[in-house]
Amino acid sequence: MTSPASYIPLQDIMQARRRIDPIIRRTPLVFSESLSERAGFEIWLKLENLQVTGSFKLRGASNRILQLSDEEKERGIIAVSSGNHGRAVAYMAKRLGIQARIVVCKLCPDNKRKAMRSYGGEVIVHGDTQDDAQAHAEQLIENYGYTWADPYDDLRVIAGQGTIALEALTDLPDADMIVAPLSGGGLLSGIALAAKSISPSISVVGSSMEIEPGMVRSLEAGKPVHVEEFPSLASCITGAIGMRNTHTFPIVRDFMDKAVLVSEESLAPEMHRFADSEGQIVEGGSITSVIAALGPEVRELAPKRAVVVVSGRNIDLPTFLSAINRDDPAQ
Repeated sequence: MTSPASYIPLQDIMQARRRIDPIIRRTPLVFSESLSERAGFEIWLKLENLQVTGSFKLRGASNRILQLSDEEKERGIIAVSSGNHGRAVAYMAKRLGIQARIVVCKLCPDNKRKAMRSYGGEVIVHGDTQDDAQAHAEQLIENYGYTWADPYDDLRVIAGQGTIALEALTDLPDADMIVAPLSGGGLLSGIALAAKSISPSISVVGSSMEIEPGMVRSLEAGKPVHVEEFPSLASCITGAIGMRNTHTFPIVRDFMDKAVLVSEESLAPEMHRFADSEGQIVEGGSITSVIAALGPEVRELAPKRAVVVVSGRNIDLPTFLSAINRDDPAQ
């Protein structure tokens, strides 16, 4: 049986936690009475939406960028992002005095582009999909020698995301499940490796969109596959995982216990309910972990205390208001 340490030793994740401590916020883990009543078991929310840049992505990006060599810093960094990773990269680059370029596709929301620019990042819009943006970034690296800052398929990024599980299981050591959004797999990989190193029996559940979930389709095929990309309220967790995926695909394959697919129609009503019951505005991709935790597939695993990772808040207010006004959560 594969061990989590064969990918990343727990010590490396603990070192990542010490490394990024001056940068990140130790986000709270709070009990939700409302969600626990609906689920039939305890739900504890790990509020990464309260992270400095509005999402968990700062953990992985900071652990990666803080380990750059002087020569890599001098070349400047480039990333591809649907929004949150680019925001984190731009933030870290500004702190360290490094030039950052972020390539996004046309599906990246305007508010996330503005946030990257506000931190001094150069935003390059290219193509209709993440794959288009990725191809353009690779061409720029070949032409100009920029340093690549991968959004998820990098062991240093994965270790940074794993610090979420370290914190959660320090605060709630008897948790028997962690539910987190699943896209490219950096978040889920880090959480799974850290959690199962600490508590091998813990269940790790990923939440993805029904609309072409790249990691889930790749797991079904037994290898990374291409998927189409469509506009979604959860655009931050849609898209492919990269045909050359090296790390997150095998880690998710080996250590995720279940993937739950979430419908587009379920997002806005649950975002509305969450704002009412928890007093938190969160983005579409973030609410998928809550929806998954409340569903029958998770209930079948019979958890007693589940940590649900609320991954980000970076949705612009007009989009949020438009989404929640489409549905009455009381219906």
